[in-house]
Amino acid sequence: MSPVRRSQTGTGNFSNGMKQELLIATKNKKKLKEIKDILSDLKLRITSLADYSSTPRIIENGNTFKKNAIIKAVKIAKSKKKLTLGEDSGICVDALGGKPGVYSSRFSGKGKNDSQNNLKLLRLLNGLENSKRKAHYRCAVAIANSKGLIAVVEGKCDGVIGFGPKGKYGFGYDPLFIIPKYKKTFAQLGPQIKHMISHRYRALSKARKTIKDYLGKQKCLKKKI
Repeated sequence: MSPVRRSQTGTGNFSNGMKQELLIATKNKKKLKEIKDILSDLKLRITSLADYSSTPRIIENGNTFKKNAIIKAVKIAKSKKKLTLGEDSGICVDALGGKPGVYSSRFSGKGKNDSQNNLKLLRLLNGLENSKRKAHYRCAVAIANSKGLIAVVEGKCDGVIGFGPKGKYGFGYDPLFIIPKYKKTFAQLGPQIKHMISHRYRALSKARKTIKDYLGKQKCLKKKI
């Protein structure tokens, strides 16, 4: 079987009758799946950077989640001329002064993985009692088109860092992040519950309205032409 050919401008030969495309500025498969699941009701053709043969390099040098989300969305939208969603998220631990924050994915060093990041966090919190292990996940979502930024929103979810990894679902710090109401980690709760309460769900719920409004305006403009 011959390999699927990816185009410079999109994911293949789509006719004018196909769904509106929303390009997610990520190559993270697990993050992409969560975004697709949460935005499934929009009936969009959701693509990612992995669907393009070439994309510009994104340098995440912002000092906030919002800034990094904007960098991703605007750069890719202007390059590919597509409605683009940029997302940046991470965990902020009170006892560490809000760290790892925007460095969450590379907390234990460049090229490290989720397991190593989790182990470093546990080492830093070693000896701290439950009441001093408060943390929150934060997510920023930016929406942009070829003309620039349309909107940026945020979502937050409070929790506590456990004393060891538990659960098999999710990614990142999910095996350590306990939701007090359920007394379970995100990794134990699974996607059905996580996608109703998470930081990403809350940010994407706000972004959903922005996307709907944008698509509605575009439809009106086409009717006038």
